[in-house]
Amino acid sequence: MRTGFAHLPLHSGKAPRWLFNKMVRLAREIVCHITAEYGASEVLVRLSDPFWFQAFGCVLGFDWHSSGVTTTTCGAIKEGIRGLEKELGLFATGGKGASSRKTPVEIMNACDYISQEPENLIKASRLSAKVDNSAVQDGYQLYHHSFFFTQDEEWCVVQQGFNDSNSMARRYHWLSSRLNSFVNEPHSAICCDAKGNTLDLVASDSEQTRHAITELASQPDRGVLRDVERLPNLILPHRHQVATADINPKYLKKVLLSTYELVPRNFEELLCIQGVGAKTLRALTLVAELIYGTRASTRDPARFSFAHGGKDGTPFPVDRRIYERTITVLHDALAKSKVDYSEKIRALKRLAAFDQNNQNYKLIT
Repeated sequence: MRTGFAHLPLHSGKAPRWLFNKMVRLAREIVCHITAEYGASEVLVRLSDPFWFQAFGCVLGFDWHSSGVTTTTCGAIKEGIRGLEKELGLFATGGKGASSRKTPVEIMNACDYISQEPENLIKASRLSAKVDNSAVQDGYQLYHHSFFFTQDEEWCVVQQGFNDSNSMARRYHWLSSRLNSFVNEPHSAICCDAKGNTLDLVASDSEQTRHAITELASQPDRGVLRDVERLPNLILPHRHQVATADINPKYLKKVLLSTYELVPRNFEELLCIQGVGAKTLRALTLVAELIYGTRASTRDPARFSFAHGGKDGTPFPVDRRIYERTITVLHDALAKSKVDYSEKIRALKRLAAFDQNNQNYKLIT
């Protein structure tokens, strides 16, 4: 399921306005072509492919390797299809920073527009973000979340986190059609610069740990807190020395009280509880290992420009004339295909009318 690997160094600056405007127009033409040829669901499939997504960003003319290709490409798609969503059957929500926090509202507004229930889509958006920010603890904090979906409730997520210590970014791809579980190997790809030691609670190797954590969070066992209080320190394999705050009895008691009241039936429901974040899951993981002997996976899940140039001149400066020509050719081709299609429909209707008239003539004679 995890099929991507890409270098994404954090770069300062942003795409100049003239280039972003062109990116919006070209993104619109490409998405319209794919939708017309293959349907809206194919757009989701391609966006969830890290290699196709990277190539798409390169074709749009952004830096071929920087972290900004994620935010700018998603932004160009969102702006490009604005006003065409119902015609295409494709919707784009979320974005960078404050825009990412508006995703649930944007999903709700889009669903109101097409008379569709938004609950499942909002849940998918929130859970995907919760998994990559809390259940996968790899040192990258999410700052971008784009959620794309169709009228048939198919969806994909492209979200990205940053790491202050190494100035690198990590991009996470999700696709609903390949998703069997939100908490067991859910990603279609994770792209980053390098692997590292990671607490991966959604790895298949962590299945027993997920059950143990859920059991721990559901049972009001006061012995748990007594065991934790007796621990002066703890060192676990493949991880740094555990900080006291990770398993602080006072903090853990507060966590357990909230989870006892809600009684999560599984790890997915536990993730949905407000306040259960990275620190909570880390504490519960350590206690679950202590009590049940279950070890969580420390495998890093991230193991795995060419058409118009780039804004920084790499591999070469953006050729504005060629860029405009590409947009024009795509736009004219799509417009022509629509005309040809409508002409075919009218021709078929004329043929049907002609045939019907002939049938009526035969009946009369």
